[in-house]
Amino acid sequence: MRIYHNQLANQLQKQLLAVWLVFGDEPWQKNDALDNIKLSAKDQGYDELIRFSNDDKFDWNQVYNEFQSLSLFAEKRIIEIDLVNNKLDDRAVKTLSDIGDFIDGQGQSDVLLILHGPKLDASTSKKKWFKSLDKIGCYIPLYDLEGKSLSIWLNNQCRQLKLNMDSQAQQLLSDFFIGNTPALAQELQKLTLLFDQQFIRSEDLEQLLIKQSKFSPFQLTDALLAGQLEQCNNMLTQMKHEGVVLAQLVWIVHKEILQIEMMLTRIKNGENRDALFKELRIWDKKKPLYNHALNNVTLANIKRAKMRLAKTDLISKTSSDFDDFILLSDVCLTLYYGDVTQNLSLDYEYFA
Repeated sequence: MRIYHNQLANQLQKQLLAVWLVFGDEPWQKNDALDNIKLSAKDQGYDELIRFSNDDKFDWNQVYNEFQSLSLFAEKRIIEIDLVNNKLDDRAVKTLSDIGDFIDGQGQSDVLLILHGPKLDASTSKKKWFKSLDKIGCYIPLYDLEGKSLSIWLNNQCRQLKLNMDSQAQQLLSDFFIGNTPALAQELQKLTLLFDQQFIRSEDLEQLLIKQSKFSPFQLTDALLAGQLEQCNNMLTQMKHEGVVLAQLVWIVHKEILQIEMMLTRIKNGENRDALFKELRIWDKKKPLYNHALNNVTLANIKRAKMRLAKTDLISKTSSDFDDFILLSDVCLTLYYGDVTQNLSLDYEYFA
């Protein structure tokens, strides 16, 4: 069975299944889903929680032995396994398949299994071990909250917390906490204490909002590699308010642009992309980001971005008439749309 996060409460009211598969990278939804599944299980007598983490030295025999053994402390138990990077060796696959067969044959189990990890790729969800667990349990894929989905989530949270605010106030919250849903959820809790059920205007919120959406330069480059240019702009605006030093951002953006240029050049010369990833020690989680950049950035636009970055660096050191963070946002845009930005002057004060 496959459901989405917003359907979880209804499913838990209907039936607490023996297996739960929670996969995705959005932290608030993951924590909320895991908390609610375990809370529902506790209400139904699952009093013992046993946690495992699938690291390099993990012994999957522990899981199977735990699954079949009798508990000394509780009649019903929860076994929670963090798959970390979703990589499973042959022993792991066999263990999970055996557990699926065991539950399927037994029916209602006194052990509740929760598996969670990063976003699954399409091939994993088609593998035998996954299908055997999905057949007797519930798969909850978690997607990033952005755009319309973030607006729906924010409306639901305000309704549950009895927060009454206008659409501009909600948009203000979304902009301030973009990419940081846990901090946004925490802020909503604070607003319930500050305003109770009073109407919240955007003007009031702007004065009282505590900005907690803090980003690192590495999050900026991740968004840049993914082509999330609007998010890059919002991050730069937030970093400006937080007093981040521009020179640090210029350095790390320049470093990332040079790496993409080197990789594109070597791929153009016939080198294998996967071999290049291995040589450069690019993590599995980063590979989709680099793949996006390598598929969408051209060497011509890299040349334009480097020129505009050098000019941004010079302007930031020699003039106070410009917003340096807007200039850096232009550089991010140029990496993908250099054919457009090349016709626009960075010295916008003099551009007619």
